[in-house]
Amino acid sequence: MENIGLILIFIGGAVLTVGDVVMKKWVQNDNLYLYVLGLAIYMVGLNFLAYSFKFKNIAVASMIFVIFNVMTLTAVSWLYFKEGLSAMQIGGILLGIAAVAMLELSK
Repeated sequence: MENIGLILIFIGGAVLTVGDVVMKKWVQNDNLYLYVLGLAIYMVGLNFLAYSFKFKNIAVASMIFVIFNVMTLTAVSWLYFKEGLSAMQIGGILLGIAAVAMLELSK
């Protein structure tokens, strides 16, 4: 059952990343349709997170969700939007990954 929680979190994080990309497009194009679509996608992603609370601790699930979203956004922003990260920002992401690993290993 523990794996179901992780699967839900990762699906939700991936969906949230799509929502973030749509919102970035909205900012660039100022199109109301993209804004509404982005909100709808966010709601779907957050539903996966909420359902994962049945299987995982709320704090741990939320942390994994956010870090996974940040990791996928980092890749998307670098590959698709051609945005870079500073060494400090990369260090922060690595610390977040370490935090998730510590939370998962502390069972």
